[in-house]
Amino acid sequence: MPIAHRRRLGAALLALPLLAALPVHASDNAPYPSKPLTIVVPSVAGNVNDAVARLLGQELTKVWGQPVIVDNKPGAGTTTGTKFVAQAPKDGYTVLLTFTAHVQNPPLFPNIGYDPVKDFTAVSEVAASSTILAVSPDFPARTLPELVKLVKANPGKYPYGSYGMGTTGHILGELFKREAGLQMEHVPYKGGAPLATDLAAGHVKIGLIAVGTAKPLLQSGKLVPVAMAGAQRSALLPEVPTFLENGYKGFEPDAWMGLLMPAGVPAERAAALSKEVARIVRLPEIDKRMRELNLVPIGNTPQEFDAVLRGDLDKWARFVRELNIKIE
Repeated sequence: MPIAHRRRLGAALLALPLLAALPVHASDNAPYPSKPLTIVVPSVAGNVNDAVARLLGQELTKVWGQPVIVDNKPGAGTTTGTKFVAQAPKDGYTVLLTFTAHVQNPPLFPNIGYDPVKDFTAVSEVAASSTILAVSPDFPARTLPELVKLVKANPGKYPYGSYGMGTTGHILGELFKREAGLQMEHVPYKGGAPLATDLAAGHVKIGLIAVGTAKPLLQSGKLVPVAMAGAQRSALLPEVPTFLENGYKGFEPDAWMGLLMPAGVPAERAAALSKEVARIVRLPEIDKRMRELNLVPIGNTPQEFDAVLRGDLDKWARFVRELNIKIE
């Protein structure tokens, strides 16, 4: 054997142990999924988002035969977990289960460190919820026109509560003030539960609150529904008229929960997960459980969810800018 050939062969043989020591990554050509999937929830365990992540994970494990890990990464108004997923490998094995705050945070926090659309791959809008304007049982007004008339006649007397600064309730509350020409102070609460408690007790008479938080009190008569956000009446409370029905435009963006992957994930992998989610949320037992959580199952395509993300980002950013909403 020529000396040059022997040298090349020797070099190749020496390289084999080094190659064997290199970490093994799932091949882009490997069937998907071929290893465990992680669903990152950017909020604490035990809430609605966490519950939905675990429902999806259980069903995905059944059909795919791969473990699905739910990883709660709360902090900084969902941005901690969101940043983690934005920086994760682009292989489709790290997924973010997030909600409307995903497109509301960037205009509220200009240096957030990621783009909610460009840095992610849309997978599916899993479910929709809504925000409701509700009043205390002792509040004289029962309809939106009655409420507007009463508040206008008593400028500054009736503050409204929301479940936090920069939340959907806060933004819609400021929009309502502008559109109806009302003088109302904003009272931010640290979450929906304390807001609901004070509303029921009459400590604050008017509140914009998530349907899931308000519904038990609405059903028991401890809160009175007045109007719902959304382009059409919600299946959760079909008897409650929308702001739009009352002549107020701009309240169409609704609350949603959805799945995202990092930007650059192969489209077929996002589509594969989207297809399974659409199937899962239509299973009778999952549909029932999600409605018990006061969610309306959706399960749309990556393209449809991407359109929702882009449209909602534009709308919320415009509201934040026009209403001069600041996080204090």
